[in-house]
Amino acid sequence: MSIVYKCRHCGHEIGKLNQQVIDTSMLGWNELSTEDKQEMIHYQNNGDVHIQTICENCEESLGSHPQYHELDYFIQ
Repeated sequence: MSIVYKCRHCGHEIGKLNQQVIDTSMLGWNELSTEDKQEMIHYQNNGDVHIQTICENCEESLGSHPQYHELDYFIQ
């Protein structure tokens, strides 16, 4: 089982945890609302978990161009 963190905007893989057992409260998942969990956490058929987050480059772009927050995807 792997937990893969990917940027929701550009698709860049930010990081990957390869563990058989992971305490999700240590990752902060218990702090997320049900809606956020449904939007961000995606379980794969092979047992992997994909987490949608934001990379530093996209976060910087959003900071420089706040109007991008209105868009679902700002990188084409």
